[in-house]
Amino acid sequence: MKANKGNSSEAVIRFSRGVFQLLAWAFVLSVGLQTLLAGMAIFQDPGHWSKHTSFVHIIEFIPILMFLLAFPAKWPAGLKLQSAGLFLMIFAQYMTAHLSAAGPLHPVIALLLFWLSIITARQSSRLGRSDGAEVKAGGSGHRS
Repeated sequence: MKANKGNSSEAVIRFSRGVFQLLAWAFVLSVGLQTLLAGMAIFQDPGHWSKHTSFVHIIEFIPILMFLLAFPAKWPAGLKLQSAGLFLMIFAQYMTAHLSAAGPLHPVIALLLFWLSIITARQSSRLGRSDGAEVKAGGSGHRS
């Protein structure tokens, strides 16, 4: 019976890691698309602002899902904090979009959001590859 519990636990870890990685890379692409929509609104047609403001409502919860998945995935604390940081940056984007004095920070935060999303996705992919054997052996999935 204990072997089944181990297999079940391993499956939960692998599933959580796989979904986390998928969401992390989807978020990288989404931030890129969000930036493209802003650029289209600035340089082509202001009508694209509605797409820019609507699209964020589709992607804003991805970091929350990543944060929640980081626990059953047994990711290190750093990845958990990075996921939370991504969500906090989205919150900051809302603040800068609605407070004119903070508006100039909006593109700066967007750059930081893109940068951190890439780091998070790459780190989760790297840990997922390097620790696969450790998960199977019953390890925590990260090195201390």
